[in-house]
Amino acid sequence: MKILVTGAKGQLGKEIARQAHAHTLTLTDLDELDITDHRAVTEFFRTARPDVVIHCAAYTNVDGAENDPDGAFRVNVVGTQNIAAGCLETGARMVYISTDYVFDGQCNSQHREFDIVNPQNVYGLTKWQGEQIVRHILGRHYIVRTAWLYGEGNNFVRTMLRMAEQGGPINVVNDQIGSPTSTVELTKAILRLLDSDAYGTYHATCQGYCSWYEFACEIFRLAGKDVDISPVTTPAFPRPAKRPPHSVLDNHMLRMTVGDPMASWQDALKQYLK
Repeated sequence: MKILVTGAKGQLGKEIARQAHAHTLTLTDLDELDITDHRAVTEFFRTARPDVVIHCAAYTNVDGAENDPDGAFRVNVVGTQNIAAGCLETGARMVYISTDYVFDGQCNSQHREFDIVNPQNVYGLTKWQGEQIVRHILGRHYIVRTAWLYGEGNNFVRTMLRMAEQGGPINVVNDQIGSPTSTVELTKAILRLLDSDAYGTYHATCQGYCSWYEFACEIFRLAGKDVDISPVTTPAFPRPAKRPPHSVLDNHMLRMTVGDPMASWQDALKQYLK
């Protein structure tokens, strides 16, 4: 299978390249392909002619998007439209990576795939608009929403470990709830979907949920770090972009179709720290 990966230098792109090595991979990032350039994307597709595109490239600076909504729209919506159009012309299937931020997080239950969306920030809105573009253009697509992702690169786990090394007290919010998800586990789910023709919308996060504070405590426990850490509320850390308070996804469609291969967030974290 010929797989084209956009955003290949990101955390998820790197893990896909590691796990999908048995396939013919074309790895692209901004240096190789500007997804916002329709002509460049069209020409690239006509040359590469992939069987599958895993579209990881995105404007992911959640706070930055509030001050640069056009930039976020250009990448997350126009860029996605260009990739979907390339898939349509060449007959490729498409995996679109989306986010828990399409929901407002106001309910205390786990969000299923067809719950009503209500994004509360520019990032979430543009990713939802990207989803709609994919649905409109392509029949053979997999929309995969995930959350609290970490892998090879800058992420919450590495930030916490770095702060622990620096010493001093650490404050972490305890009123935002979600499911920490490793790129290893997410990639397993994506590759399982690609072995099927079960097209549609999916949630793919590790099992279970916690607050950012509880996540940090588990990181330090597994790493054997004695840290002065305290829980605080969201207002203690004002940010430009509003975050959903209860951002927990239910992998319902995975369970109902190809099976849910995702580990618990604690087991996935343990493997990551090894």
